Amino acid sequence: MTSRPALEGALSSIEVRPGRAWRRSLMMGERVTLTRGEAAIVYVRSGELTGRSAVRSGCSVNAPSGTAATVEGDRTLLTGDAFISLGCHPLDLASQSGADVTVVPLEVVPTAHTRALPPVVFVSGFARAEPAAAGLAAHLGIPAPGAAADRQGDETICKLMVTTVLLAALRAWAATEADSSWPPRASDPFLARVVAAIEADPGQDWTIDQLAARGAMSRSVFAARFRDVFGTSPASYVTAVRMRRAEELLDAGTPVSETSRALGYASDEGFRRAFRRHAGVAPSAWRSARRSVTA
Repeated sequence: MTSRPALEGALSSIEVRPGRAWRRSLMMGERVTLTRGEAAIVYVRSGELTGRSAVRSGCSVNAPSGTAATVEGDRTLLTGDAFISLGCHPLDLASQSGADVTVVPLEVVPTAHTRALPPVVFVSGFARAEPAAAGLAAHLGIPAPGAAADRQGDETICKLMVTTVLLAALRAWAATEADSSWPPRASDPFLARVVAAIEADPGQDWTIDQLAARGAMSRSVFAARFRDVFGTSPASYVTAVRMRRAEELLDAGTPVSETSRALGYASDEGFRRAFRRHAGVAPSAWRSARRSVTA
């Protein structure tokens, strides 16, 4: 099952740059084609759409051109369902009986959290689970009657709407995919040993040599295998674990200086810079905002 801290980390750090959304009515046998590098949200307003689900974890858009997703079989989306592609692989979605769809091109800014997401996410029952977000998805790209093609603030409003739809879709996916495991856990027992060590003591000054030794591998083999399985570098993974632990400590009322020392930072300022890169705000501001939300 998707872990709560991992999901919270992704939802709080994800950033998207949306393209112009468009609607399309598909006749029987017509397709929506997404080329490699084209990330998108696809929402089925009515009808049926069939695509393929990738089973590998992680996403590397820099994979050799034409690399196809490893698939577990066809998945059919019905009215009110959604589909997210991170653009890792070329994908075909065909309608056997016709469909009305909304397609929202987007660019997801890569982070340690988002690189661990599956390259393809099917969200069954999206409209039931997230009716407000599904309503937004259905109307994206459709100007109000009589409205100008471009209005002041459109870009900002569109980004907020698309981000809302994306986050809601990921939340619905995490809640319904009982067999999903995210972030991914290595089936390789040597990598699993490395991850367990990081999770147990994120404040240690982990070097690539120390981590490779834990995994009983050479430095180069370890770095390549770790990135292939987790979709990020060992250093980025350590930072992500530290930031997740920092949020837990700050949320529990631990002072910033104490949190900084617990996580192995040489100075409070170094910790503040790392946290700001992660959350967009200073640790104290993040904690204040968190308290105001939960109050």
